[in-house]
Amino acid sequence: MAKIVVMPKLGLTMTEGTLVTWKKAEGDQVKVGEIFFEVSTDKLTNEVEASDEGIVRKLLVNEGDTVECLKPVAIIGSADEDISSLLNGSSEGSESAEQNDTKAPKKEAEAPKGAVEKQQGKVKASPAAKKLAAENNIDITLVEGTGPQGRITTEDVEKYIEDSKNASKASPMASKVAAELNVDLSTIEKDGRIMKEDVLSLCKGNAPEECKVNASEDKYTEKIVPMTQIRKIISARMHESWITSPTVTYDIKVDMTSLKRFKDALKDVCKVTYTDLIVKIVSKVLLQFPLLNCSINGNELITRNYVNMGVAVAIDGGLVVPVVKYANEKGLKEISTEVKDLAKKAKSNQLKPENMTGGTFTITNLGMFGIEYFSPIINQPEVAILGVNKITETPVVQNGEIVIKPLMNLSLTADHRAVDGSVAAQFLSKVKEYMEKPELLML
Repeated sequence: MAKIVVMPKLGLTMTEGTLVTWKKAEGDQVKVGEIFFEVSTDKLTNEVEASDEGIVRKLLVNEGDTVECLKPVAIIGSADEDISSLLNGSSEGSESAEQNDTKAPKKEAEAPKGAVEKQQGKVKASPAAKKLAAENNIDITLVEGTGPQGRITTEDVEKYIEDSKNASKASPMASKVAAELNVDLSTIEKDGRIMKEDVLSLCKGNAPEECKVNASEDKYTEKIVPMTQIRKIISARMHESWITSPTVTYDIKVDMTSLKRFKDALKDVCKVTYTDLIVKIVSKVLLQFPLLNCSINGNELITRNYVNMGVAVAIDGGLVVPVVKYANEKGLKEISTEVKDLAKKAKSNQLKPENMTGGTFTITNLGMFGIEYFSPIINQPEVAILGVNKITETPVVQNGEIVIKPLMNLSLTADHRAVDGSVAAQFLSKVKEYMEKPELLML
């Protein structure tokens, strides 16, 4: 029995997803548990398994389309099954065809021009066309008729068969691009499946005149590029943070001489980074300043006796913040291992939702890019975020003499609703003290 496949809801906050790649084409057999398609949402790419077995009868969306959760994306059924009732529009997500048939539509949808006319469940088609469709296991209701009053002819069925063969060799996105550029897919010779890149490559080479770029066109052009799913989420969250929190950014300089010596002394035992050390230090200090580790709920402050430390990681096309849970209870070696593991998963799209939720404070490091000062934006619903900057060899006066010191600037952005300036200043001063005297970690 034919089933509608819907865009899954993979998390409580998920409202839509971008269908990245179809793993099956129309006409392919799909089994329960096989990967059917990939969805990008909430900064993650998820593989979606088929929950039903059958033939992929129809892909309802193209690769790259963004679809609301629980909206139809495909139809799976048997090869000779009538899916016209599902194609005419189902608002019931994954309900079966039988369930949909029990619900009579309030109003007949207007048939598009050239569509097959249906009268009491019958289709206008010549006997030869019906026979040819049956011999090739084709649902004749899917064939567009070109005869009088939309009557289906044998030529219509033959064209449908030929188009289906070409379509089965091409991805949905390749078929869409080919249609837009007026490219005949049958002219592309390839052993495997035709992809979008193959169509575009043809247009750059020996392509039909319709898809060639006019060489005389102005070289200064503009291009509209839709936001990726991850960029849309970042955009929405940054806007939410900007309008939610009245923020102030505080800067303080830290002498990194002792911390650098401490880091180098550990390299034979455990190769830690400055980020690892700062996570450990800040996790300890936050317990002394609970307002920096709280969140706001209406007129209430939610404070905690633990620290879930978010560590921002740059990936292709955006930024993710995996979380080291209960960082205040973990040793430096354990923190270092977990930070590296989470960063690796982030860059290979292997993070799970639980790896990115529950954060109470965030650290973001731009020092490796040469940044000396910046104002990081708070990761809601947290109330503070610490920016780590470049270590700069700086001349300073010490005991009446000019000496060169490795100085780092820390940039703390805090929500003034919860954190007053004096509290932020005391917090930064304590972090500075631990960084300049890392032996305090032993106490």
